[in-house]
Amino acid sequence: MNHHKRRRSVSRSASHRETARAPQRRRRYTKAFAEIRHYQKTAELLLPRRPFARVVKEELQRYCAGLRIQALALEALQEATEAFFISMLEDSNLCAIHAKQVTIQPKDIRLARRIRGDCS
Repeated sequence: MNHHKRRRSVSRSASHRETARAPQRRRRYTKAFAEIRHYQKTAELLLPRRPFARVVKEELQRYCAGLRIQALALEALQEATEAFFISMLEDSNLCAIHAKQVTIQPKDIRLARRIRGDCS
């Protein structure tokens, strides 16, 4: 009798496997859209602070050795830089959409800069 119970449980699991649904496929860009929404909601800076500070200080030293920069000025520069990049990418995305593309390409960035009047 004990053997009969074991067989029954095996047959249940076998029949369960046959009727189990295949996992649903996720939509293509779900993760990317979720990430975009997350970053649009947050007010934090996206560029890491230390590498940005290093680049700014290196550029300052190229023009005049011995220059220093206050932390508040560095933060203002980083905010302005990120705002510029985001705005440029938004305009480039509009250029890509106009060309019936999904991916931003260098030609879209060049077109956005030309329309804006930015120097090349």
